Amino acid sequence: MTGGSRRRRRRRTVAIEGISRVEGEGSLRVEVTGGVVGDVALSVFEPPRFFEALLKGRKAAETPDITARICGICPVAYQMSACATVEDACDVSVGAPITDLRRLLYCGEWIQSHALHIHLLHAPDFLGCADAVELATRDRVAFERGMALKRTGNLVTEAIGGRAIHPVNVRIGGFYRSPDHHQVAALAEPVRRALDLALDTVEWVSGFDFPDLESEYRFVALRSPGRYPMESGRIVSSDGLDASPAGFADLVIEEHLARSTALHARIEGRFAYLTGPLARYALNASELPEVARQAATRGGLGNVCVNPFRSIVVRAVELVFACHEALRLIESYEPPDPPAVAVPPRAGVGTGATEAPRGLLFHQYELDRDGAIVAARIVPPTSQNLATIESDLRRVAQNALELPDEELTWRCEQAVRNHDPCISCAAHFLDVTVVAP
Repeated sequence: MTGGSRRRRRRRTVAIEGISRVEGEGSLRVEVTGGVVGDVALSVFEPPRFFEALLKGRKAAETPDITARICGICPVAYQMSACATVEDACDVSVGAPITDLRRLLYCGEWIQSHALHIHLLHAPDFLGCADAVELATRDRVAFERGMALKRTGNLVTEAIGGRAIHPVNVRIGGFYRSPDHHQVAALAEPVRRALDLALDTVEWVSGFDFPDLESEYRFVALRSPGRYPMESGRIVSSDGLDASPAGFADLVIEEHLARSTALHARIEGRFAYLTGPLARYALNASELPEVARQAATRGGLGNVCVNPFRSIVVRAVELVFACHEALRLIESYEPPDPPAVAVPPRAGVGTGATEAPRGLLFHQYELDRDGAIVAARIVPPTSQNLATIESDLRRVAQNALELPDEELTWRCEQAVRNHDPCISCAAHFLDVTVVAP
């Protein structure tokens, strides 16, 4: 057998039992035979937590506090989607002051989440660092900048939500109390400093060496005319979909794969899709404020970014947006009075969708006439992205087969981190059979 034949028949396996620098526990496996990538699997093995089942029989008013525990990084996303869902089921609208305060709270979460992912989880990939500890040693300025941004996000979340993790001030219909002018005004100066740090972050990450790879994505995100999407909107796609949250929920099919405790979501017709910063930016770049649009241009972005490795630049642009938007809301703040509107219980089905830092998150609840939950469905961003992340993994591996095994493994793991998966959010499924003695 010639050397060329041996190379063509050679088998390679990339296997990572525990993917590092992601939230939660997952593994990946890539099989290569004869220079062609075959089986690809991104498996979630973290135990599920049964939150949908836990909601059944509970009062709708409890949903913000229960669902917030799904994730310690994006609890506000779960609270905002839960509130939107119950209010939809009960046909209640909150006014502009409550909506703006919710948006400010959400800005705090975007700031802390994006700062964490960019500086501590994703940037080490481009700088040859094993982890954030090594990054802190090699680039202390960047590390401290990330920590300062994270602290600012925490500060905003705590001021509005009552605490930085799992806020306690959120309720159906609004808030338990409205922060006074002084509390909110005190956020202005730290957020101004954070905006400068976010602009520095765009400049920093845009200088990274990015693999030359472009993917074809079906982008899905909220769209809210006149504002970059966050807490509300219709759901649109890059191939023409335009639906209400309820209409979109009807189109999304979730499937269980035996190798995973997370469901894989697709649009009816077997279409995989991608949510998150790349999708939001592609579908809503024109709604960014001027400071963010200029940062995107300086960062080398056009109106659409389809290189998954450059998602770190898009996140940095969204970090600029979140700081700018938070500052705008702080400067125009009027305390909601009252801080919440009444939400009388009634039987019905409601759907709510918001943009978590990692992408579209939607809930759907059925309520009885007393306001108790009869059925619940929660579809997190990572469940919606898993199929597309696997497609990315296949494409990245195929284009990097010339790399030595260690570098190929690193590149494949990076392909997963490009999308900042929140595995703990996705792990909420398990088929349990109870056999009576």
